[in-house]
Amino acid sequence: MDSLSPIRSQQNKPFTANVPGSKSFTNRALVLAAHKKGRTVINNALICDDTCYLAKALDAFGGLSVQQGQNSFIVERTQDRLTAPQEPIYMGGAGTPARLMIAFASGVEGQTLITGNTRLCERPMLDILAALSEIGVEYSCEQLAGCLPVKIQGGVITSNQWQVNGNISSQFLTSLLIHASQQLQFPSVDIKVNEHLVSEPYINMTLSMMRAVGLRAEKFANHHYRVYPGAVDCQDIDVEVDASGMSYLLAAAVLTHSSVRIPGITLNSAQGDVGLVRVFEQMGCEVKEENNAIVLTGKPITGIEVDMEIMPDVVLTLAIVAAQASSPVTVTNIANLRIKECDRIAACCNELKRLGIKVDEGEDWLRVYPGTLSAAEVECYDDHRVAMAFSLLGLIQPGITVADPACVSKSFPVYWQEMQRFMDFHSISEQEQIA
Repeated sequence: MDSLSPIRSQQNKPFTANVPGSKSFTNRALVLAAHKKGRTVINNALICDDTCYLAKALDAFGGLSVQQGQNSFIVERTQDRLTAPQEPIYMGGAGTPARLMIAFASGVEGQTLITGNTRLCERPMLDILAALSEIGVEYSCEQLAGCLPVKIQGGVITSNQWQVNGNISSQFLTSLLIHASQQLQFPSVDIKVNEHLVSEPYINMTLSMMRAVGLRAEKFANHHYRVYPGAVDCQDIDVEVDASGMSYLLAAAVLTHSSVRIPGITLNSAQGDVGLVRVFEQMGCEVKEENNAIVLTGKPITGIEVDMEIMPDVVLTLAIVAAQASSPVTVTNIANLRIKECDRIAACCNELKRLGIKVDEGEDWLRVYPGTLSAAEVECYDDHRVAMAFSLLGLIQPGITVADPACVSKSFPVYWQEMQRFMDFHSISEQEQIA
């Protein structure tokens, strides 16, 4: 499938979505489980390209086994000290897993070579490499300075006073927080974040999951963190529904003025992307919570100006909905979107223009104006979020297709099946109304 079909709205009952587990939580759970000796089951895991790359990478270390189950991963560690893989670890385009692996590899015996696809080998890694270098980790970049491929030499950390820059990606800090929890030679490890910390809710997710597996970490003022090293203590890790993934079902309801119910998540989730629900509410949609679920009903929407720094992965979802607002929508503080799987600000503007929508952009902002959509094929830039977001416009305009529908496997492999369920639900409801 490369396109969705237009549907008519119906609001008699909500469509109940099947949204998979959180990619961010699954990635963190895999690394935390790999630090625990014995067997750990990760339940409701997201099985997608990124998490499978990470699982395969962890499985390559001597003394560690990672197997895929039914919506789960089973991690078993048999050695106190792991050994480096003999072959290079290939991470595809998986940014978070690659950054988690850099710190993880510094704690094993031997040298690990980490690489990825062309785009991943262009994405910045210097901040975490510099942070590890300051505390005794040796590394060498094989091509571009501060980028993959990189060789990491496992060794002993020499200091419990760490620091890292936070203005490029929160993933560097996440990797260090988890790694610090395993430095048992210290009673505590202090991590100071220099510069501004972007996407802070992802750090809250990291701390939440660390606490869930028995690890202690504290946050102080001015982005200073203290981690108390200890053993991961759990038999199972349960993964919450993916807030980034649910954004596409929410947007489908907004565009079609219908209702959608997302079970397994609430507005109190640690995932920053759940904030999109409140943004849609401010724009005119109806939102309520019931029985551990979020229910959103789409209504005619008005424009808004919103700072999206804490929920960058749903910027594209908001941007495509903005084309149907009654006034312009301005999204600010999103500079880090330019170093994702593609330059998402440029991609968003290019493809909205291709569809006949006026849009402006700056270094860290974009503005979408209401307009009339035209049929066209959307270029995906090998970016799953571009494909999923823009495909939704096919629900209201015939002839909108995406050039690379398979790229959604990076984070939401069953996306097209779920959207087919959404369309089938409305088709059945329309037939019931006619009858």
